[in-house]
Amino acid sequence: MWTGHMIGTRTCHFLLLWFVLTSVWQSTGAQENIPWEIQRYDGWYNNLVYHRHNSAGSWLSRLLPANYADGVYQAPQEPNVPNARRLSDLVARGKSGLPSWENRTVLGVFFGFHVLSEILEADKPGCPTEFLNLAIPQGDHIFDSAESGDVVLPFQRMQWAPGTGQSPNSPREQVNGVTGWLDGSAIYGSSHSWSDSLRSFSRGMLLSGTDKGFPKQTKANSLMWKALDPSTGQGGPQRIFDFGNAKGNANLFLQATSIVWFRYHNYLAEKLAQEKPGWSDEDLFQHVRKKVIAVYQNIVLYEWLPAFVGNNGITTYQGYKQHVDARISPEFVVVSALFLGTMVPAGVYMRNKSCDCSNTNCGFRKVTSTDGSLSPALRLCNSYWNRENPNLQNAEDVDDLLLGMASQIAEEEDNIVVDDLQDYWYGTLKYSRMDFVASWILRGRDLGLSTYNKTREFFNLPPGEDWLDISQNETLVNMYNNDIGHVELLLGGLLEPNGTLFRAIIEDQFLRLRDGDRFWFENDKNGLFSSDEIEDIKNISFRDVLDNVTYADSTNMQNNVFLWHDGDPCPQPRQVTAEQLPPCVPLTMLDYFQGSTPGFVILIIALCCFPLVSLFIAWIVAAFRRRDFNKLQKKQSPCVRAEVSVEGIQAFEWQDPKTASSLVYLQLHEDKVIKVLDGKLAVLRSICLKSQQQVETVLSNNKGNKTLLLKIPKEYDLVLQFNGEMECKDFLGHLKAYMERNRLSLQISEMKEQQLLKKAITKEQRKDILDIFFRHIFAQVLDIDRLDAGELSLETSQKAKEALKCELSRTEFADALGLKPQSVFVDSMFSLADKDGNGYLSFREFLDILVVFMKGSSQEKSKLMFTMYDIDGDGFLSKEEFFRMLRSFIEISNNCLSRDQTEQVVESLFKESGFQDKEELTWEDFHYMLRDHDNELRFTHLCVKGVPDRFRQNVNDRVSFIHKIRDNSFPVNQEQPLNLGGAVLSEEMPGQDLRRRAAKKLSFHQPHLYTEARREKYHRSKVHQKVQQFKHFIENYRRHIICVVIFSAITAGVFVERAYYYGFASPPTGIADTTFVGILISRGAGASISFLYSFILLTMCRNLITFLRETFFNRYIPFDSAVDFHRWIATGALIFSVLHTLGHIVNVYIFSVTPLSILSCLFSNVFMNDGSQFPPKYYWWFFETVPGMTGVLLLVILAIMYVFATHHFRRISFQGFWITHHLYVALYILVIIHGSYALIQQPRFHIYFIVPALFYGADKLISLSRKKVEIAVVKAELLPSGVTHLEFQRPQDFDYRSGQWVRIACLSLGTTEYHPFTLTSAPHEETLSLHIRAAGPWTTRLRELYSPESIAELGKYPKLYLDGPFGEGHQEWNKFEVSVLVGGGIGVTPFAAILKDLIFKSSVGSRILCKKIYFIWVTRTQRQFEWMADIIREVEENDQRDLVSVHIYITQLAEKFDLRTTMLYICERHFQKVLNKSLFTGLRSITHFGRPPFVPFFCSLQEVHPEVRKIGVFSCGPPGMTENVEKACQKINKRDQTYFVHHYENF
Repeated sequence: MWTGHMIGTRTCHFLLLWFVLTSVWQSTGAQENIPWEIQRYDGWYNNLVYHRHNSAGSWLSRLLPANYADGVYQAPQEPNVPNARRLSDLVARGKSGLPSWENRTVLGVFFGFHVLSEILEADKPGCPTEFLNLAIPQGDHIFDSAESGDVVLPFQRMQWAPGTGQSPNSPREQVNGVTGWLDGSAIYGSSHSWSDSLRSFSRGMLLSGTDKGFPKQTKANSLMWKALDPSTGQGGPQRIFDFGNAKGNANLFLQATSIVWFRYHNYLAEKLAQEKPGWSDEDLFQHVRKKVIAVYQNIVLYEWLPAFVGNNGITTYQGYKQHVDARISPEFVVVSALFLGTMVPAGVYMRNKSCDCSNTNCGFRKVTSTDGSLSPALRLCNSYWNRENPNLQNAEDVDDLLLGMASQIAEEEDNIVVDDLQDYWYGTLKYSRMDFVASWILRGRDLGLSTYNKTREFFNLPPGEDWLDISQNETLVNMYNNDIGHVELLLGGLLEPNGTLFRAIIEDQFLRLRDGDRFWFENDKNGLFSSDEIEDIKNISFRDVLDNVTYADSTNMQNNVFLWHDGDPCPQPRQVTAEQLPPCVPLTMLDYFQGSTPGFVILIIALCCFPLVSLFIAWIVAAFRRRDFNKLQKKQSPCVRAEVSVEGIQAFEWQDPKTASSLVYLQLHEDKVIKVLDGKLAVLRSICLKSQQQVETVLSNNKGNKTLLLKIPKEYDLVLQFNGEMECKDFLGHLKAYMERNRLSLQISEMKEQQLLKKAITKEQRKDILDIFFRHIFAQVLDIDRLDAGELSLETSQKAKEALKCELSRTEFADALGLKPQSVFVDSMFSLADKDGNGYLSFREFLDILVVFMKGSSQEKSKLMFTMYDIDGDGFLSKEEFFRMLRSFIEISNNCLSRDQTEQVVESLFKESGFQDKEELTWEDFHYMLRDHDNELRFTHLCVKGVPDRFRQNVNDRVSFIHKIRDNSFPVNQEQPLNLGGAVLSEEMPGQDLRRRAAKKLSFHQPHLYTEARREKYHRSKVHQKVQQFKHFIENYRRHIICVVIFSAITAGVFVERAYYYGFASPPTGIADTTFVGILISRGAGASISFLYSFILLTMCRNLITFLRETFFNRYIPFDSAVDFHRWIATGALIFSVLHTLGHIVNVYIFSVTPLSILSCLFSNVFMNDGSQFPPKYYWWFFETVPGMTGVLLLVILAIMYVFATHHFRRISFQGFWITHHLYVALYILVIIHGSYALIQQPRFHIYFIVPALFYGADKLISLSRKKVEIAVVKAELLPSGVTHLEFQRPQDFDYRSGQWVRIACLSLGTTEYHPFTLTSAPHEETLSLHIRAAGPWTTRLRELYSPESIAELGKYPKLYLDGPFGEGHQEWNKFEVSVLVGGGIGVTPFAAILKDLIFKSSVGSRILCKKIYFIWVTRTQRQFEWMADIIREVEENDQRDLVSVHIYITQLAEKFDLRTTMLYICERHFQKVLNKSLFTGLRSITHFGRPPFVPFFCSLQEVHPEVRKIGVFSCGPPGMTENVEKACQKINKRDQTYFVHHYENF
């Protein structure tokens, strides 16, 4: 039974009871009439020398030395001793129903069991639980009727004394659970609190139930034993009465005997209260208790004991003997139970007091059986722990049972035990039945009893020398190898014909109890009774007691109710036999988990769904945030969409079988064009019919005729579906009229819809055709093997032939170039290629123009470009046409230059070439104008999307790097080809120019091949490269590796330590034996969680980290990786949390199928063993315990925190991440509560938590002290590309380094969340500045807040709250002689401060290690971050020592060898040559097209700076860019040259 909610209730009841008792005590004088020493309830201090003797919980006292298998504690087991069940069958099975030789009554037998419950408790399980299980022989007719041979009845070993069983000098000693004195403990309990729970505290009486003849019914949370009824399976407190002994309700007959003493106490109390009306309740109770105990002692020793063991050995009382060891012996424990067990009948009579023999029954009642039939007696096997027996409903029924027991003769005193005990005794744990004899044999082995012969010798009895003295059973003789000296005490004593040994043991025990009891009623020195009172007590018999408490009188019972003689009233009708009685309910097995499987599985699934639910919530939050953000963006920059007429015919376009039909609108234009619009009125496609004379249409002839196919030659077909036949006919009518107006014929046919859809050429089919088309185009242009082009089989060859007959439409041609169909470039190129003017490009037409761009000379390409833009075809290119040509290139580059810039370029080019006076150019003039860029023209090609990836290797990539000229110590940029795959490109092939910016005009060097010492390095073996890469990796990340290894070792160490402790080294609690795997995983993972969740706080101590990175600790600890380490610890904590949960799921399942008797050992503070066996259900562990409930809440919090902390959701909803991550406070509180319950171990979380928590708390206080200060904004600008520039006051004593970052909050936005941003101001500047890009809701609302409109409305700049500065890797730039800064997009912000800081320190003569910085700025367009261009311009003006080399990459433009950007490249180089500044940025820094080639660039740095051992690479930007930089560093670091150390930050 679990006591989760009862503790508080009981405490309140006890406090109230104490208040009442104290009040009564003070008002009445509780013990004014008690002049004697009140005997303690728990048996302590009875013996004033040995205080604890026979107290509750005291040791048993052996008569002979222990006889354990190992001499210490291990009980003898098979095969060293015979099987207990076989012994029971051989020894105790036989004919029953024979009367007692000495006419002992059944009442005497069960009174004896009551006496045993008074002085011993022998079946309380020990802790930790140990089993001495009973293996059932195969085919046993009761327990193994299925003949499985694997039935084992569980048998728990008895409670033992701590500290014993450690060595042969201190063998295991067992503990008696109750007082060993005859002190009425079975009536009043073995503790003061137990006694109080039985009292009414009124008139000295015990508390009765609604019927005064019964004690009160127990409660569910009481200490009374509430075992299951093996005949019905019923449990609970119903008809379980409160007695002094927990097992007083074990059977109906013991229960009736216990009721006798309850009634007798109340009888005497009521009588005394009438005699002494002025006495207090306590006076009355103690006087009556003293009298009841004395009467009980007298009856036990002088009436019951002589009746069962004889008068010969019971000597006259000689007074109290202090040094007599009166403790209960283990020999007595087992002998007394089996001695009485042989006399227990299979059934018990009930009779009334009249003994009317006018009928055949003489007053003996018929009883109702469990099946409703009538029976002459109550069947013993169906009376164990019986709750609702119809025969015992009132006090008179109990009287009838007592009278029946007094008249019934017990079983014969032999070795035979009735089947009701041998086969149907109530069982323990999951089995409802047990073998009484076998269990006591096992108990004797558990107690380590000596042998039969040694015990006889101890009592001065001659040892058995011949088996004939005890048994003639050869099987039994063989079991003990014909050695009578090995026969166990119980077996030998049971087989004795006269039971001499058993009687001697029982007599010895009771005499020692009498002589060693200081409170014995005959002891005239204890002041309890006078001589007259003693004599009066001696004259009271058990018949007198029954006469006082039952409705019978002395004439209805014999004088000695423990014996029956001829002539005594009411003889039994006949000796009870099992054949006269209803059958015993057979063995059943309990399934503790029955009905729980579905719920348990659902619960586990629910726990697993926590992350999914959290993911769903995060998705909803992200959807709302994205919607709000889109609304905010639309509000700030409303899009303008061209108005499209809604007039059109509505239909649904079928695309293919795998795609759902979509709503479209059809517009029939008079210029022979059919436009298809989507649901948002955006044009999906335009179908041109100008070159068509006839249009084929196919209708479905299925019922409804709703589908129509419009065949489009040289394009994919249009399949339309309508809502009904009428709509389809209406469209067809409009189409016919449209065709007639445009003089086109319309051919209409019909077919089944399935055939129609199969005939249609879908968009996907057209895509496949074009794929084959392009593959064969490039196969011919690039001389690729035909098999690689796709002709692999007859089928594909046929498809190829069909593909080569197809022609490209203008839209497909534009799509292949990645351009818009309406662009000027597409129009010019398409018009040039479409030689027949049919509006489509054939295979030959496309091949002709592609050959020119792929293989043509520079003259051919310039001639082609000239022809493309010679609109009137007169052989001259006017200035207007030249301007149109440039504008077409600028247009496809998203208008990167304004119209004025374009005109300036045209004039400059004409002037530079000497054509300033010309208005028109011939081709020769045009080619002369491009004379300096012959190589660029030669390698210019047309980038087509259709070229397969495996063909791109045939198109040589061209990159460049910096090269230091041998005869010059200063590096200049030389264009060099990249060695790809071991082949070096021709030295005539130019590379992409990455020249260092010069302060004056530099002459352009012709590119040449640089190969010195490079081939050897490139041709190192792969093994050597891997070794070098590994060496550099270790060198670069040695601090990270050491820290991770140490931290991982500690984490694994605490896991292993706790797992080992609970598995092998912990005090023997039994929990590891119960759930070994579960406890190892849960405890080990729990320790690791405690460590990880504690020390993860240190990774968030930003102020501490910023301080420590400036100390020598930075040499050993990579503080720059604190955030990554935080994520790594969090991942580890999550893994161990899952393991911890899995371990506890295993534990919960095992605990849910573990009997309560075992759980009460494992969790003694939570559970109490009351015999009910059923453990709490699985949901109790999860939802009704503090660890379970907090554990579930922790899983919920972890699921929320981890999901919202993922990069995706953190980027979409930073506020969600901010709010959910603050759940860490609740997490730590729950973790503390989770462990504080000490269900399995004492709290240990504080061991790991206190130190990190103190550091974190101090760090938080520092941040909070800064956050309280408002910072005034002095300047706010809204820059292009959504960038907001904020300049604000620098707080006092605010020291920082370039590259560091801060966290800011703005309460005017209605939230207190802080966001991190890198400072763009340099440390020497008086104010602080930030450049914040509006990438999310918070930054977008911040931009709106600082807009001129908002400022005008507010009248001032909203103030900020500042937290920081905090350090990160970029501030290490000055620790390298050469540093490379790579910024992408808004990721250039840390480098703005670094560049300004470097120039300032250089100008003031500061000594810095850094001698050279290469700054690479990657941006989509030069207009995106124009504020950065201003900073670079400032750096260029102040960089007098040539410290900074800047390279700008515009990724919006294609590479310079693409025809689309060749002219822009030529214009850019022209501006660099003439004006020494970039056409696009206006800076002297070089502007490149496309993405930076990091590998060649780093290669060239190795050559330019061979003396530098390490080069620092610092990148900040999108993850894709930083990953490319990291890969490039890893690739370069495989060599034996300069090593690149990469630090990066993503946004």
